[in-house]
Amino acid sequence: MAFAIKPASTSHSTFSPAVHQSSSSLSRRAAAAKMPAGRRKAPAVVRAVAAAAPPAPAPARPAGKRCLSVSQTMSRLKAQGKTAFIPYITAGDPDLATTAEALRLLDACGADVIELGVPCSDPYADGPVIQASTARALASGTTPDGVLAMLKEVTPELSCPVVLFSYFNPVVRWGLADFAAAAKEAGVHGLIVPDLPYAATCALRSEAMKNNLELVLLTTPATPEERMKEITRASEGFIYLVSVNGVTGPRANVSTRVESLIQEVKQVTDKPVAVGFGISKPEHVKQIAEWGADGVIIGSAMVRQLGEGVSPQEGLKRLEDYARSMKNALP
Repeated sequence: MAFAIKPASTSHSTFSPAVHQSSSSLSRRAAAAKMPAGRRKAPAVVRAVAAAAPPAPAPARPAGKRCLSVSQTMSRLKAQGKTAFIPYITAGDPDLATTAEALRLLDACGADVIELGVPCSDPYADGPVIQASTARALASGTTPDGVLAMLKEVTPELSCPVVLFSYFNPVVRWGLADFAAAAKEAGVHGLIVPDLPYAATCALRSEAMKNNLELVLLTTPATPEERMKEITRASEGFIYLVSVNGVTGPRANVSTRVESLIQEVKQVTDKPVAVGFGISKPEHVKQIAEWGADGVIIGSAMVRQLGEGVSPQEGLKRLEDYARSMKNALP
């Protein structure tokens, strides 16, 4: 997803990733999200994962389809001197059947990694475009169970890895271990939890590693140098560099500070760096690639194509045209 960040405040109009929020405030939020155990049933996908002994093998990929991991994909492109095209869409907007078609379409358009957002009731890191898409998805009845069930059907057809984007509270409700296991069962390759409390990073990363999932961590313009070093050591797949302070949403121009931010991150790590937030035009992705980014993440502008279509079919056509224009702008 493409987005920008400020230190946490009492307003939900700004977003601070876990690396900047205090663990105590996020722990309180996470605790409040938990339902009493006696009144909560495990989601159907989780019950299925727990009951399987051994887990059913994933469907075979069609001939010619070989999906690398996120880190393998990024490393291959970096070695070739190419910049990864990483589109984001919201699952269930306008419905899960359209999302399945959008995933296939983005794969065919040359997406190197696809970021798929799980809708939640409080997407406070996001601007109005993605907030609206989340509202549409929830109104259509989209649930985390439904998202993973859809992915289980679609991921065997894709040649690029899918990274699941979810806020922390839905993960807490599900349970870290069960969430990671269900994501793996659905064919997911990576996770992004933008408000993951720093104190919980090790626990989720441990569960992710058990299930061959790469946990992508975020760094921002406000991240202190020492914390940035910790983030880059722990992040897998790539480093998600948030380009600006604020919420997600397209912007007229990309801040010239992004060039120096990319170099600051690259001074402390050899891992690929992907830039997100505020990227909406072919000239944006071309500029960011010239500045040395290993990947470009386009979120709100991508979501808008589906959301502004008068029908799912028109939305998919708009998405295809836009995705191809962004892909073609990259080296």
